[in-house]
Amino acid sequence: MPRLESPPVALEYALTGPDDGTPIVLIRGLGTQMIEWSPRFIDALSTAGFRVLTFDNRDVGLSGKASADYALADMAADVIRLLDALAIPRAAIFGISLGGMIAQHIAFDYPERVLALFPVMTSSGDPDLPRPAPEVFARLMQSASGREASIALTAENRAVFGSPAYPESEALRLQAAARAYDRCHDPEGVARQMRAVNADGSRTARLRGIRLPVCVIHGEDDPLIPVAAGRHVAACIPGARFEGIPGMGHNLPDALVPRLVACVRAFVKASR
Repeated sequence: MPRLESPPVALEYALTGPDDGTPIVLIRGLGTQMIEWSPRFIDALSTAGFRVLTFDNRDVGLSGKASADYALADMAADVIRLLDALAIPRAAIFGISLGGMIAQHIAFDYPERVLALFPVMTSSGDPDLPRPAPEVFARLMQSASGREASIALTAENRAVFGSPAYPESEALRLQAAARAYDRCHDPEGVARQMRAVNADGSRTARLRGIRLPVCVIHGEDDPLIPVAAGRHVAACIPGARFEGIPGMGHNLPDALVPRLVACVRAFVKASR
Protein backbone atom coordinates (compact mmCIF):
# COMPACT_ATOMS: atom_id res chain seq x y z
CA MET A 1 0.00 0.00 0.00
CA PRO A 2 1.18 3.59 -0.59
CA ARG A 3 2.35 5.71 2.33
CA LEU A 4 2.44 9.45 2.93
CA GLU A 5 5.79 10.25 4.53
CA SER A 6 5.34 13.71 5.97
CA PRO A 7 5.27 15.17 9.47
CA PRO A 8 3.89 14.92 12.04
CA VAL A 9 3.19 11.22 11.35
CA ALA A 10 3.33 8.97 8.28
CA LEU A 11 -0.01 7.70 7.00
CA GLU A 12 -0.66 4.37 5.31
CA TYR A 13 -3.46 4.62 2.75
CA ALA A 14 -5.15 3.03 -0.27
CA LEU A 15 -7.14 4.36 -3.21
CA THR A 16 -9.79 2.24 -4.89
CA GLY A 17 -12.27 2.91 -7.66
CA PRO A 18 -12.34 4.85 -10.94
CA ASP A 19 -9.73 7.58 -11.36
CA ASP A 20 -12.47 10.06 -12.29
CA GLY A 21 -14.81 8.96 -9.53
CA THR A 22 -16.21 11.22 -6.84
CA PRO A 23 -13.70 11.19 -3.97
CA ILE A 24 -14.90 9.79 -0.65
CA VAL A 25 -12.77 9.40 2.48
CA LEU A 26 -13.58 6.60 4.92
CA ILE A 27 -12.38 7.30 8.49
CA ARG A 28 -12.17 4.42 10.97
CA GLY A 29 -13.12 4.39 14.65
CA LEU A 30 -11.17 3.93 17.87
CA GLY A 31 -8.27 1.51 17.55
CA THR A 32 -9.41 0.02 14.25
CA GLN A 33 -7.51 -0.23 10.98
CA MET A 34 -8.21 0.39 7.31
CA ILE A 35 -8.22 -3.36 6.64
CA GLU A 36 -11.35 -3.60 8.79
CA TRP A 37 -13.49 -1.88 6.17
CA SER A 38 -15.59 -4.54 4.50
CA PRO A 39 -14.30 -5.30 0.98
CA ARG A 40 -17.94 -5.52 -0.08
CA PHE A 41 -18.53 -1.95 1.12
CA ILE A 42 -15.48 -0.58 -0.68
CA ASP A 43 -16.30 -2.50 -3.86
CA ALA A 44 -19.90 -1.28 -3.81
CA LEU A 45 -18.80 2.34 -3.39
CA SER A 46 -16.33 1.92 -6.25
CA THR A 47 -19.01 0.39 -8.47
CA ALA A 48 -21.28 3.32 -7.58
CA GLY A 49 -18.69 5.69 -9.05
CA PHE A 50 -16.68 6.71 -6.00
CA ARG A 51 -12.91 7.01 -5.71
CA VAL A 52 -12.48 5.53 -2.24
CA LEU A 53 -9.68 6.71 0.05
CA THR A 54 -9.05 4.54 3.11
CA PHE A 55 -6.19 4.96 5.57
CA ASP A 56 -4.89 4.06 9.00
CA ASN A 57 -5.41 6.82 11.54
CA ARG A 58 -2.28 7.83 13.45
CA ASP A 59 -1.42 5.36 16.22
CA VAL A 60 -3.04 2.33 14.55
CA GLY A 61 -2.19 -0.04 11.74
CA LEU A 62 0.84 0.82 9.65
CA SER A 63 0.60 4.59 10.09
CA GLY A 64 3.06 6.38 12.33
CA LYS A 65 2.85 6.26 16.09
CA ALA A 66 2.70 9.50 18.05
CA SER A 67 5.30 10.42 20.64
CA ALA A 68 2.90 12.55 22.69
CA ASP A 69 -0.81 13.21 23.13
CA TYR A 70 -2.71 15.10 20.43
CA ALA A 71 -6.20 16.42 19.66
CA LEU A 72 -8.98 15.26 17.36
CA ALA A 73 -8.26 18.42 15.36
CA ASP A 74 -4.80 16.99 14.65
CA MET A 75 -6.38 13.80 13.34
CA ALA A 76 -8.62 15.91 11.09
CA ALA A 77 -5.52 17.69 9.81
CA ASP A 78 -4.08 14.27 8.91
CA VAL A 79 -6.99 13.74 6.52
CA ILE A 80 -6.38 17.11 4.89
CA ARG A 81 -2.66 16.26 4.49
CA LEU A 82 -3.70 13.15 2.61
CA LEU A 83 -6.11 15.06 0.36
CA ASP A 84 -3.42 17.66 -0.34
CA ALA A 85 -0.84 15.01 -1.21
CA LEU A 86 -3.29 13.32 -3.59
CA ALA A 87 -4.39 16.64 -5.14
CA ILE A 88 -8.01 16.07 -4.12
CA PRO A 89 -9.63 19.48 -3.58
CA ARG A 90 -12.93 18.22 -2.13
CA ALA A 91 -14.33 14.89 -0.99
CA ALA A 92 -17.28 13.32 0.71
CA ILE A 93 -16.28 12.48 4.29
CA PHE A 94 -17.67 9.27 5.85
CA GLY A 95 -16.50 8.72 9.42
CA ILE A 96 -17.61 6.05 11.86
CA SER A 97 -17.55 6.40 15.66
CA LEU A 98 -14.26 8.19 16.48
CA GLY A 99 -14.00 8.74 12.73
CA GLY A 100 -17.32 10.58 12.86
CA MET A 101 -15.86 12.91 15.48
CA ILE A 102 -12.83 13.52 13.26
CA ALA A 103 -15.25 14.21 10.39
CA GLN A 104 -16.95 16.88 12.52
CA HIS A 105 -13.59 18.60 13.01
CA ILE A 106 -12.98 18.53 9.25
CA ALA A 107 -16.31 20.31 8.82
CA PHE A 108 -15.35 22.86 11.52
CA ASP A 109 -11.89 23.70 10.21
CA TYR A 110 -11.91 22.81 6.50
CA PRO A 111 -15.49 23.19 5.22
CA GLU A 112 -14.26 24.09 1.74
CA ARG A 113 -12.84 20.55 1.39
CA VAL A 114 -16.17 18.79 2.08
CA LEU A 115 -18.64 17.73 -0.62
CA ALA A 116 -20.93 16.03 1.88
CA LEU A 117 -20.50 14.92 5.47
CA PHE A 118 -21.54 11.53 6.85
CA PRO A 119 -21.13 11.27 10.64
CA VAL A 120 -21.92 7.60 11.31
CA MET A 121 -22.60 5.91 14.68
CA THR A 122 -21.03 8.88 16.43
CA SER A 123 -21.73 11.59 18.99
CA SER A 124 -21.58 15.32 19.63
CA GLY A 125 -19.78 14.71 22.91
CA ASP A 126 -22.60 16.33 24.90
CA PRO A 127 -22.22 15.05 28.48
CA ASP A 128 -25.99 14.83 28.98
CA LEU A 129 -26.53 12.25 26.24
CA PRO A 130 -27.47 8.68 27.22
CA ARG A 131 -24.51 6.43 27.88
CA PRO A 132 -24.08 2.75 27.05
CA ALA A 133 -24.82 0.15 29.68
CA PRO A 134 -21.93 -0.03 32.19
CA GLU A 135 -20.99 -3.56 31.14
CA VAL A 136 -20.78 -2.47 27.50
CA PHE A 137 -18.69 0.62 28.23
CA ALA A 138 -16.39 -1.41 30.47
CA ARG A 139 -15.34 -3.45 27.47
CA LEU A 140 -13.52 -0.41 26.07
CA MET A 141 -11.27 -0.49 29.12
CA GLN A 142 -10.58 -4.23 29.08
CA SER A 143 -7.27 -5.64 27.93
CA ALA A 144 -5.81 -9.08 27.49
CA SER A 145 -2.29 -10.46 27.64
CA GLY A 146 -0.88 -12.34 24.66
CA ARG A 147 -2.01 -12.93 21.11
CA GLU A 148 -4.68 -15.58 21.62
CA ALA A 149 -6.34 -13.85 24.58
CA SER A 150 -6.32 -10.51 22.77
CA ILE A 151 -7.88 -12.01 19.66
CA ALA A 152 -10.54 -13.75 21.74
CA LEU A 153 -11.41 -10.51 23.55
CA THR A 154 -11.67 -8.55 20.30
CA ALA A 155 -13.89 -11.23 18.79
CA GLU A 156 -16.15 -11.10 21.85
CA ASN A 157 -16.35 -7.32 21.62
CA ARG A 158 -17.35 -7.54 17.98
CA ALA A 159 -20.31 -9.66 19.04
CA VAL A 160 -21.31 -7.35 21.91
CA PHE A 161 -20.97 -4.13 19.90
CA GLY A 162 -22.36 -5.56 16.67
CA SER A 163 -25.75 -5.53 15.00
CA PRO A 164 -28.36 -7.77 16.63
CA ALA A 165 -30.27 -8.20 13.39
CA TYR A 166 -27.12 -9.00 11.41
CA PRO A 167 -24.83 -11.11 13.65
CA GLU A 168 -21.36 -12.15 12.51
CA SER A 169 -20.29 -15.77 12.79
CA GLU A 170 -17.69 -16.63 15.41
CA ALA A 171 -15.32 -17.77 12.67
CA LEU A 172 -15.55 -14.43 10.89
CA ARG A 173 -15.05 -12.49 14.14
CA LEU A 174 -11.98 -14.52 15.10
CA GLN A 175 -10.51 -14.23 11.60
CA ALA A 176 -10.94 -10.45 11.55
CA ALA A 177 -9.51 -10.09 15.06
CA ALA A 178 -6.47 -12.20 14.21
CA ARG A 179 -5.78 -10.27 11.02
CA ALA A 180 -5.93 -6.94 12.84
CA TYR A 181 -3.75 -8.17 15.72
CA ASP A 182 -1.07 -9.53 13.40
CA ARG A 183 -0.95 -6.34 11.37
CA CYS A 184 -0.64 -4.04 14.39
CA HIS A 185 -1.28 -4.42 18.10
CA ASP A 186 -0.51 -1.19 19.96
CA PRO A 187 -2.60 -0.59 23.10
CA GLU A 188 -0.65 2.57 23.93
CA GLY A 189 -1.66 4.11 20.60
CA VAL A 190 -5.32 3.28 21.19
CA ALA A 191 -5.07 4.85 24.65
CA ARG A 192 -3.77 8.08 23.09
CA GLN A 193 -6.73 8.07 20.69
CA MET A 194 -9.10 7.62 23.65
CA ARG A 195 -7.49 10.51 25.50
CA ALA A 196 -8.02 12.71 22.43
CA VAL A 197 -11.72 11.83 22.49
CA ASN A 198 -12.04 12.53 26.21
CA ALA A 199 -10.22 15.85 25.92
CA ASP A 200 -12.42 17.06 23.06
CA GLY A 201 -15.50 17.67 25.19
CA SER A 202 -18.80 18.77 23.72
CA ARG A 203 -18.92 19.84 20.08
CA THR A 204 -22.55 20.98 20.28
CA ALA A 205 -21.94 24.71 19.82
CA ARG A 206 -19.62 24.22 16.84
CA LEU A 207 -22.01 21.76 15.20
CA ARG A 208 -24.64 24.51 15.08
CA GLY A 209 -22.30 26.53 12.86
CA ILE A 210 -21.90 23.87 10.15
CA ARG A 211 -23.31 24.92 6.77
CA LEU A 212 -22.72 21.81 4.70
CA PRO A 213 -24.80 18.92 3.35
CA VAL A 214 -24.87 16.46 6.26
CA CYS A 215 -26.43 13.01 6.53
CA VAL A 216 -26.13 11.39 9.95
CA ILE A 217 -26.37 7.58 9.89
CA HIS A 218 -26.90 5.61 13.08
CA GLY A 219 -28.01 2.14 14.06
CA GLU A 220 -31.23 2.10 16.04
CA ASP A 221 -29.76 -0.75 18.13
CA ASP A 222 -26.25 0.59 18.77
CA PRO A 223 -25.20 -0.63 22.24
CA LEU A 224 -22.02 1.47 22.43
CA ILE A 225 -23.14 4.90 21.22
CA PRO A 226 -26.92 4.98 21.69
CA VAL A 227 -29.01 6.23 18.78
CA ALA A 228 -29.95 9.35 20.78
CA ALA A 229 -26.39 10.56 20.20
CA GLY A 230 -26.77 10.39 16.43
CA ARG A 231 -30.14 12.11 16.58
CA HIS A 232 -28.53 14.87 18.64
CA VAL A 233 -25.75 15.40 16.08
CA ALA A 234 -28.37 15.77 13.35
CA ALA A 235 -30.53 18.09 15.48
CA CYS A 236 -27.55 20.38 16.11
CA ILE A 237 -26.65 20.86 12.44
CA PRO A 238 -29.01 23.09 10.46
CA GLY A 239 -30.69 21.13 7.66
CA ALA A 240 -29.01 17.81 8.50
CA ARG A 241 -30.74 14.59 7.53
CA PHE A 242 -30.97 11.66 9.96
CA GLU A 243 -30.97 8.07 8.70
CA GLY A 244 -31.76 5.60 11.46
CA ILE A 245 -31.32 1.92 10.63
CA PRO A 246 -33.27 -0.68 12.66
CA GLY A 247 -31.29 -3.73 13.74
CA MET A 248 -27.93 -2.05 13.17
CA GLY A 249 -25.48 -1.82 16.06
CA HIS A 250 -21.98 -0.39 16.24
CA ASN A 251 -20.71 -1.82 12.97
CA LEU A 252 -21.51 -1.88 9.24
CA PRO A 253 -22.84 -5.35 8.38
CA ASP A 254 -22.41 -6.57 4.82
CA ALA A 255 -26.16 -7.13 4.62
CA LEU A 256 -26.65 -3.35 4.92
CA VAL A 257 -24.09 -2.41 2.26
CA PRO A 258 -26.69 -1.91 -0.51
CA ARG A 259 -28.74 0.42 1.70
CA LEU A 260 -25.70 2.35 2.93
CA VAL A 261 -24.20 2.84 -0.52
CA ALA A 262 -27.55 3.84 -2.01
CA CYS A 263 -27.95 6.41 0.76
CA VAL A 264 -24.46 7.82 0.23
CA ARG A 265 -24.76 7.94 -3.55
CA ALA A 266 -28.17 9.64 -3.53
CA PHE A 267 -27.16 12.17 -0.89
CA VAL A 268 -23.91 13.13 -2.63
CA LYS A 269 -25.73 13.47 -5.95
CA ALA A 270 -28.37 15.72 -4.38
CA SER A 271 -25.67 17.79 -2.70
CA ARG A 272 -23.86 18.78 -5.88
